[in-house]
Amino acid sequence: MLRSSAAALLLAFAAPAAAQPAYPAKTITLIVPFAPGGTSDVISRLVADEMGRALGQHIVNENVAGAGGAIGLSKAARAAPDGYTIAIGNTGTNAAVYWTNTDVSFTPDSFSPIGMIAKTVPVIALRRDFPGDTVAEFLAYARKYPGKVNLGHAGVGSSNYLICMSFVQAAKIEAALVSYRGAAPALTDVMGGHVDGVCDAATSVSSAILAGQVKGLVVSAPARLALLPGVPAAAEAGLAEFQAEGWNALFAPKGTPDAIIARLNEALRLAVAGPNLQKRLADLAALPASGEEFSPDYMRALVPREVEKYRKLLSK
Repeated sequence: MLRSSAAALLLAFAAPAAAQPAYPAKTITLIVPFAPGGTSDVISRLVADEMGRALGQHIVNENVAGAGGAIGLSKAARAAPDGYTIAIGNTGTNAAVYWTNTDVSFTPDSFSPIGMIAKTVPVIALRRDFPGDTVAEFLAYARKYPGKVNLGHAGVGSSNYLICMSFVQAAKIEAALVSYRGAAPALTDVMGGHVDGVCDAATSVSSAILAGQVKGLVVSAPARLALLPGVPAAAEAGLAEFQAEGWNALFAPKGTPDAIIARLNEALRLAVAGPNLQKRLADLAALPASGEEFSPDYMRALVPREVEKYRKLLSK
């Protein structure tokens, strides 16, 4: 009788644990803190498809634009730490935002890093009828008319805003920086001739350059990109200080269990290593993460360094 009672008690305690479904048991929401069409949105959709296959569940993108990505990241920080809400972040949303937005409701400690997806190459592109095709001609115009040139970006604190800041400082010019709710609307206005140029990543602006819808001015890279051979690298164009390599990574709300972070990290590694994503990222002139860059520990160490880097850049 005692044995049967003990066995029943053990079964009672074991039942709730056994009833817990394996993660993930339902659709995962991936918050993209920008409007559709920009670099973060493009990369997030690619990685969501591949990670979903690895996890055996759908990952659905939710675009939450505004405040240079701060609104979307705020929503992600408030989400339940159960692995069913994650977010894509970048240099702007997870590092520079603390120096560009005085009303941020989250800190680096509000998130548990999952891992890096890819690194991106900044590009400055101009409207087709801008009076100048080369960096030298652009600089001559900008210096002749201080403050007249206007450059669009995805909002103060976004990675595109940091590209603008880095470019303007390296070029030693005065320019008006125009905020949009995302990179895609900014690029649309450049193609329509409503603003002079855009600060973006090759990931989202290269197709417009190749189609002749905008003029590629310069890339922030050690050498010209194979995808954009006609656009000079910063050093050869006399702008060696224009260095603003970006990155995109996945984050979960603080408190997300280590086992879930590990499961998501495993799916991320499989996704990025796969031939489909490798080719798509190469086509977009993005560099896939590799080695230790995938690890949560790498991102946990990188973010504070980036925060300090942009404190120095934005306090000049």
